[in-house]
Amino acid sequence: MVEKDYRVIDFAGIHARPASLLVQVANQYNCDLDIMFNNRKANLKSIIGVMSLSIPLNSVIKISATGSDEKEAINALSDVILQQELGV
Repeated sequence: MVEKDYRVIDFAGIHARPASLLVQVANQYNCDLDIMFNNRKANLKSIIGVMSLSIPLNSVIKISATGSDEKEAINALSDVILQQELGV
């Protein structure tokens, strides 16, 4: 398992557009991917799951990956989060 924490810096939090980007990237990998916020967990491959967390600005989130391509998935998701200025 690979895990990485981020602090959300997007003023609107993880809203529909960035959630959609994260889900699109997550679905390119075979490993299980989860996003955790406020002691709740959602499947990062599900837009409904990600949106249900209602992640606001300055939240700390954790992304975890378990499976054969877990490192590649975490690296790709990190790239999206940093490039889209969603988190640090």
